[in-house]
Amino acid sequence: MTIAREDDARVIRVNSHVSIPRSEVEVRASRAGGPGGQHVNTSSTRVEVTWRPGTSVALSESQRARVAQQLATRLDSSGAIRVVAADTRSQSQNRELAEERLAALVRQALVVPKVRRATKPTRASKERRIDAKKKQGDRKRERQRRDDD
Repeated sequence: MTIAREDDARVIRVNSHVSIPRSEVEVRASRAGGPGGQHVNTSSTRVEVTWRPGTSVALSESQRARVAQQLATRLDSSGAIRVVAADTRSQSQNRELAEERLAALVRQALVVPKVRRATKPTRASKERRIDAKKKQGDRKRERQRRDDD
């Protein structure tokens, strides 16, 4: 995710067609967990990004249905997707990471798989397969010991 223009700063770009307005995204910072003694990890660097695809203006009806279906296990009871990042010690970097992860999740959910069309092997390929099997059988038969007494 690269910010190139000023209006890009107000959206999270998912793909060339979909951009999530930052006004729809709820960002919350909290203390990052982990080992340490007194006064360790007292800054709120862990970032949690929440977005509700069901009420988003960024998606069409069909896209909304697809995201809901694909990310059904990620949606909470209120229909929100929650992404957390606590990788770095910087809150701004963690926010960027969380937004990138959200965009990646939505991008992946929006991909419509190609429809598989059943195909049949050609007559020539069937014949080649049978010929290869016959040759292999002949080879094995040649290797067998013969009792020609």
